[in-house]
Amino acid sequence: MKITRQNVEDVALLSRLEMTAEELDAYSGQLNAILEYADILNKLDTKGIEPTAHVLPLKNVMRPDEVKPSLPRELALANAPEAEDGYFKVPKVIEG
Repeated sequence: MKITRQNVEDVALLSRLEMTAEELDAYSGQLNAILEYADILNKLDTKGIEPTAHVLPLKNVMRPDEVKPSLPRELALANAPEAEDGYFKVPKVIEG
């Protein structure tokens, strides 16, 4: 399949793109080069090659979720500017 200058011009018109004659020629040549390369790739023998989603064997690198003791409330509030009833006390940010 070959992309002609007219094909590029039609797509440019549908896309509302203004293109010069030089741009139309350049894009048709570039798109044909891409298609030629894809055709070369299509000719490769891929029998016995397992399909992959990624070229590297990626694995989940997250650590296991384990229950651990948390920081005691008193220690967490020790450096707080203000605390009330075991919670951080902060200024009201919603006007009402």
